[in-house]
Amino acid sequence: MGNFTGFGPATLDFLAELGDNNNRDWFQANKARYDEFVLEPALDFIVAVGDGLPTISKHLVAMPKRSGGSLMRVYRDTRFSRDKTPYKTNIGIQFRHEQGKDVHAPGLYFHLDNRECFLGVGMWHPERDALAAIRTAIVDNGATWKRARDAKAFRDVFELDGASLVRPPRGFPRDHRYITDLMRKDFIGILRMPPERAASPGLADEVLGMFAASKGFMRFLCRALGLPF
Repeated sequence: MGNFTGFGPATLDFLAELGDNNNRDWFQANKARYDEFVLEPALDFIVAVGDGLPTISKHLVAMPKRSGGSLMRVYRDTRFSRDKTPYKTNIGIQFRHEQGKDVHAPGLYFHLDNRECFLGVGMWHPERDALAAIRTAIVDNGATWKRARDAKAFRDVFELDGASLVRPPRGFPRDHRYITDLMRKDFIGILRMPPERAASPGLADEVLGMFAASKGFMRFLCRALGLPF
């Protein structure tokens, strides 16, 4: 591991074919292709990004493991879903905060499928207490939040995304200066790219540079939750 050369056309071809043949028989017959074109380059990518993560924060973790690490499982949890197809048709990689137990902690995310590639930073669907803490931090430290949210380096790369409430949360006036942000249910920045961009051997360095643009945004969220950054 550690010699990342890009996610080439064979990776996108495999993901597209998996989408058309999402069943156990096909996957087992093509397991060697999964290992060669998805698993191994994903682990190499995690190593390459991990080498540079301390320049963003020493508290973010890259774990190049086949299971239980930064690479998210290919197997779908179908227990409560009408969609019973067994496999995810994308590569999902998370670089979590060292104190986070899952993707709901502040972190960095890379997604690739045959239709799109995107980066995500921040928190998606934070739990109730975490969401309340972020809202309180915005109210108490509005100027700091505004600097993090509107920093040119951040906004040149990422677009704020995610779900919002249809009306102000309880306890916050409708005319609050930051009511649009206080109504957010997600605090995430997204950068969308064509999937072909992932074929670049320099992708890890490019992604690190983009992730670095989110430092102020990530720092605010971590401090709101009492986490070091």
